[in-house]
Amino acid sequence: MSEDVLITPKQYDIIANIQQQTLEKLVANDPVADILNSLCLLAESILPNAVASIMMVDASDGLLSVMCAPSIPTVGHEALANLQPGPGGGSCGNAVFHNEAQYVQNTFEDERWKNLRQVAVDFNICACWSMPIKNEHKQAIGSFALSSFEHRTPVLFHKKLLETCSTIVSIVLKRERREQRLLLLSTALNNASEGVIITDKNNHIVEVNPAFEKIYGFCESDVLGKNPKILSSGVQGDSFYRQLWYELMIKDQWRGEITNKHQNGELVSQWMSITVIRDKHGEIQNYLSIFSDLTELKSAQQQVIDMAFYDPVTQLHNKTYLEQEILANEQNYTLIVLNINNFGYINTAYGFNIGDKILTAIANTLANNFSMDETFRLNSDEFGLLFAGEIAIAEQIKIIQQYFYHTLIRVDDISLHIAFTYGAAQGKKHLLRNCALALKQAKSLGKNRYHIFDADNELVDNSTRESFIASNNLLHSALELDQLTPYFQGIYDNKTKKIQKFEVLARIIKGDEVISPHSFLDTAKLSGLLPEITRVILDKSFKIMSDFDYTFSLNITEDDLSQNYLLAYLAEKTAQYNIQPQRIILEILEGVSATGKKNHIKQLTELKARGYLLAIDDFGTEYSNFERILELDIDYLKIDAKYIKNIDINEKSYEITRAITFFAHNVNIPCIAEFVHNESVQAVVNTLGIDYSQGYYFSEPAPLPIITQRQTS
Repeated sequence: MSEDVLITPKQYDIIANIQQQTLEKLVANDPVADILNSLCLLAESILPNAVASIMMVDASDGLLSVMCAPSIPTVGHEALANLQPGPGGGSCGNAVFHNEAQYVQNTFEDERWKNLRQVAVDFNICACWSMPIKNEHKQAIGSFALSSFEHRTPVLFHKKLLETCSTIVSIVLKRERREQRLLLLSTALNNASEGVIITDKNNHIVEVNPAFEKIYGFCESDVLGKNPKILSSGVQGDSFYRQLWYELMIKDQWRGEITNKHQNGELVSQWMSITVIRDKHGEIQNYLSIFSDLTELKSAQQQVIDMAFYDPVTQLHNKTYLEQEILANEQNYTLIVLNINNFGYINTAYGFNIGDKILTAIANTLANNFSMDETFRLNSDEFGLLFAGEIAIAEQIKIIQQYFYHTLIRVDDISLHIAFTYGAAQGKKHLLRNCALALKQAKSLGKNRYHIFDADNELVDNSTRESFIASNNLLHSALELDQLTPYFQGIYDNKTKKIQKFEVLARIIKGDEVISPHSFLDTAKLSGLLPEITRVILDKSFKIMSDFDYTFSLNITEDDLSQNYLLAYLAEKTAQYNIQPQRIILEILEGVSATGKKNHIKQLTELKARGYLLAIDDFGTEYSNFERILELDIDYLKIDAKYIKNIDINEKSYEITRAITFFAHNVNIPCIAEFVHNESVQAVVNTLGIDYSQGYYFSEPAPLPIITQRQTS
């Protein structure tokens, strides 16, 4: 005999009765909580001495909690809250975890209840049968359970009861989600700022939303059953609508800008999207139109354009319009910039209100009396006259000068003679920049003057400016991409015939290119980036030198001293890389020591006290303060390269170097000769008794402090 016959007709009637009662409540739109409570109580009435419960998974954390259990006290709900589905999570935790029914006859011993054993004991739950509640994708989202206060094993009827109740819960929750979704869609539709029109397959209006009424001024009753043609403005012709319907039939969608008509006859600009809605057989059921009112947006866009491209005082196009809309075409133009002489005094004397009226009068005069293509207001007291092609600039400026010399500008009861200073340029590129340069030149000559930009004579300054910009970009890029790196040049000891010191030099490594500081140090100083370079080079050189025992020198600038960070930064890095301060020579320019700024001297004195060595770099380039050198207890003097490089053939260089060496020896300060580049120069250096030599003759800068054969010879 099959197991199915174990369910009697009476038992099937009981299950059918539960289904009927629950579905009646569902059709009557009873609250979901009431429906589920009723279901649990019906299930409990069939299995005496048991309680029913519905637990659901929280989608955010995957934990189970009681959703409905009318016969279980609140303390029981709390005990079962945030249950982790899994092998030891009780009947419900296992039902969800395995996505299949769980029938536990003895909760006090079954391993499936090992994590909830205390709950079973506290509430005397002896047996528990649980069926997973599944969604439309057959995934477990909760459980329906019957918990018994006696040890029991379910028969087929009980299993069918659990399955039925689980399915009913799934149906109830699915309907609730659908109703919530419909409510959300309905709320969104009714509160949307976009208008909505739904038509039937014959294109008759069957639904509109409140935004439609607001945009068009029609009530729902005015348009239902009518063709949307009632909104047509006539702005678009038949060809527009033929194309619209063609695209709609081919693609099931059309998007575009359209102009319709308000109930009061005003035009309404819109961005509209029309979608074809088809049934499961592919037949057209409805058309859905969603549209946004662009009227205010277009007005706002025009206001933005006006603000961006028009001067609010004179209503002339402004500098932005000239630059972006006209000169960007790179056609051949002539531009004359007119700067009003003494306009600041006019504003001060008459006030800004009168000043604006004077500007407007000047603008009208310029726009209406000279044969230019357009007049622009460029700045507070500057106008621009644009001519197509090339013109005789000097003659045109004289015409303007003569006109304003003989014509008064009249505002209210005020009459003024207005005069300008002029800058002009011709060509296809950089007209505004070139005019600004020309105007600057004209102002340097005095008022009422003009200057015409001459590319041959003035591009040198532009080239310098562009070079600075390129160098600045190179430097910022190098810092950002970590391309700054230290190079090391050996310092040769003329007594021991060895190199035991190195100077650290900054380089930029860009691909295979090694860029020397001559390309970026001046720019770094102007840009205020010298301290940043010092920090990078100092950190990287310390890291490299931590693997060597050499003494090494680093260049310190006045900018570094001004920022007052050296004491702390050097202390941090010497500790980080375990380098003794006595190995470090800080090279400072002669000007820093000679100037003797109080804070700088204080820092240098403190650095010296902490064990760092000090060297004066490029000694002899300025008027040296010998007393200051002695006060600082300088450890080395580096003789400027300009005296060393030709010392073997230049008597003046020789005598200056000899004097410096004599002074240094008398005060026991070792000297270092820079730019020793050949044997002849080195011979003179040896003759003068200079202690150290630095230059390509002994050592070329390299990424590591390497000693070559010549350096040790």
